[in-house]
Amino acid sequence: MWSASSAAEGSLLMKTILMYTSVPIEFHIICDSEAQVFVEQRLSLVTHPAYDVRVFFYLPSWQSMLDRVEREGSIHTDHSAGLPGLMKLFIHEIVPPHVKKGIYIDTDALFISDPALLWDVFSRLKPTTSIVMGSHPDQDSPEWSHASRICSCVMLLDLDKLRKGRLMDSSIWKGTQPEALSPPTFRKMYGDPRLSGTGKYANVRLGDQGYWWAIVDGRPDIFEPLSFDFEITSCLMDTYMIGLGHETVTEEEEMSRQIHVKDTPQEGQVILPKLLHFNCLHGTPIYIEWEGWSDPNDFLNERWGAAVRYHQGYKWIWLNKGKTLKTTLKMTTSRNMPFADERFALEHGITY
Repeated sequence: MWSASSAAEGSLLMKTILMYTSVPIEFHIICDSEAQVFVEQRLSLVTHPAYDVRVFFYLPSWQSMLDRVEREGSIHTDHSAGLPGLMKLFIHEIVPPHVKKGIYIDTDALFISDPALLWDVFSRLKPTTSIVMGSHPDQDSPEWSHASRICSCVMLLDLDKLRKGRLMDSSIWKGTQPEALSPPTFRKMYGDPRLSGTGKYANVRLGDQGYWWAIVDGRPDIFEPLSFDFEITSCLMDTYMIGLGHETVTEEEEMSRQIHVKDTPQEGQVILPKLLHFNCLHGTPIYIEWEGWSDPNDFLNERWGAAVRYHQGYKWIWLNKGKTLKTTLKMTTSRNMPFADERFALEHGITY
């Protein structure tokens, strides 16, 4: 979360997680101080949640993020998410090593079901899998190098495997360690950055997603697709033409209405929504304030507007579901923590 706008979205996402969870929750939030204050104000209203909640804030400085990208050497972005958006490629380096797995979710999303169902996906993965996200092989976007064939909006990440494979390169590792996992995949898709004229990879679109796309396309052995149940997206997919209403519909009828599923891993399986993602709603920095939610003739509003309004209006104090005062919500802050390559340098006496 970077800014109060992203925190307004992200705190709603967090609220829905706490509304539906059936297990204790840990949040690991990479953010700036403005976003932290916004989130803390809301979480302070939750004094006895249904289950214990732990919130860890990580506040990297702008310079430290810039330095880490420079040590990688060849990535850059022209996406609106900017430098903080590239940090999605370094989550495994920012959160501490004892955090072995994690789920990344864009702030413009909300749960309508138990988030533990998404965590359970980890238990069904192949031993080699490090990355899980939505897969859309039916999408054709050569201007983006086909990066729309995935969405890095919801990702299950085996952080431990990504650390051991050293996902991202660093000048600190050069000459002391084998090549990192991502550079061969980047070169395969975008060419040698030394020949681009800038020293950076050329024609990378959609910010971090362009790099994730190169990684999973070049290393399919570490990737598995995520069920569309957890990626009901308003961008390109029209939420697969499913939404609220028709409460007695059968699975067969529902599946017959679905769109954008042919030639995808979801083909032949009914989509049962659990997480909604309201991306590509242009004209506002906060999707909750999108003008379409007040348009009774808008198809997205017709399908999901009631869900947005309900979850936005749900009071934070209503999350005080604990039957005793023994359940707690605790928050911890870390500032200017070293990235993994910096920890390696400190451990091995390397000057950089």
